[in-house]
Amino acid sequence: MMKEKNVFREFGKYVALNIGGQLAYSCYTLADTFFISAALWANGLTALNLAFPVFCLISGTGLMIGMGGGTLYSIFKSRKEYQRANQIFTNAVYMTVGFSMLYVFLGTFFSKMLVKALGADSTLFPMTHTYLQVLLLFSPAFLTNHFLQCFVRNDGRPSLSTAAMTIGSFSNVLLDYLFIFPLHMGIFGAILATGIAPIISLLVLSPYFIGQKNAFHFVKSWPEAKRIQEITASGIPPLITEISSGIVMFLFNFIILRLAGNTGVAAFSVVTVVSLVVVAIYTGLSQGMQPVVSANHGEGNTDAVKAVLKYALIAALLLSGAIYAILFLGASIIVSVFNKENNELLQTFAITGLQLYFVACPFIGFNILTATFLTATERPRPAQLISLMRGFFVLVPTAFLLSALLKMTGVWCAYPATECIVAFAGVFLLRKSNKGFSKPPEAETPTKL
Repeated sequence: MMKEKNVFREFGKYVALNIGGQLAYSCYTLADTFFISAALWANGLTALNLAFPVFCLISGTGLMIGMGGGTLYSIFKSRKEYQRANQIFTNAVYMTVGFSMLYVFLGTFFSKMLVKALGADSTLFPMTHTYLQVLLLFSPAFLTNHFLQCFVRNDGRPSLSTAAMTIGSFSNVLLDYLFIFPLHMGIFGAILATGIAPIISLLVLSPYFIGQKNAFHFVKSWPEAKRIQEITASGIPPLITEISSGIVMFLFNFIILRLAGNTGVAAFSVVTVVSLVVVAIYTGLSQGMQPVVSANHGEGNTDAVKAVLKYALIAALLLSGAIYAILFLGASIIVSVFNKENNELLQTFAITGLQLYFVACPFIGFNILTATFLTATERPRPAQLISLMRGFFVLVPTAFLLSALLKMTGVWCAYPATECIVAFAGVFLLRKSNKGFSKPPEAETPTKL
């Protein structure tokens, strides 16, 4: 009983800090959306929404490296396999550098092509291009920030990781206001503020490394295909979770533009920004669960691992009820905050969207937690399948089918239908995977730091 209480206390600490940090991080998009809607109205919202799938891709890449590498680092560290733990960190650094170079290259030479592919018309092209190009050029800061925060959290310092995330996010809000209103920098000011925020987060983390308090270290070696493959396999679920948000945006933008034009896309941008906050809560819950699960799994504490999953699922269910009640009852107020033109059609679309779209809440929480739990216990394949179903295999056909049958109502219902179908599959995969779940193999001979 004492052991279970200690696990519950540790779980509560990590989850509270990570949900708080993720909520602060979601201020990135809330601030951008609010200030852009106030300064640039519906066209600004639409341009932001068109460019945002790329933001999801960059964030997903950072989380793939950070969550994938951090999970493996925590497991190997708990088994006292310090050399393998440091090899994971080193190869995660190489991956961060490689993807940074790729995204900067795309921003420098292919940003216009990307904007056209995202569906921007001549009216929206200048704003969308500005946002997208600057976003890609700041990608090294985003990737490094995600990567290091995950490793710091798995190094036993969740409070520092949360502090960095929170301070960076609130600096983004202040800079958003300064750049967009007093300095009249428009959408360039919005994305410049967003790009500076992760740099501020990294400055908050820097004393941890300068003071050599970190247990993970860079070791001299060439990139290792095996380690990179291990990190990628463990990091695919959070990558797909982020990318699925971008795919939802891209796919729904494509469908809505044909059903309801730019006003429909602007309404969807309101639903999108709320969705990012909602998903951030579940992401914080899953990221808080992961280090506790990974450490106990590495030590062979199977009962503790299962107890943490139980706590997380109960927390997700309680949060889902509260979130949906707020969104259903407060839909009109929430939409009016972003509808500065008092556009009646936008208001109608967005209110209906909020009330239908977020029926998905309990299923989103279950799916994210299940994928994270499976990854944290070294079972990445079923986790990858759950994530791929959410982002591709179920979502795409469901969106096209329901929008063809029910028009805009079908668009709003496609997401909850997808998450519900995947949740049933997730229950099956979790049960099947748990049948063979046992204590991990004995650790290799420890290598002292």
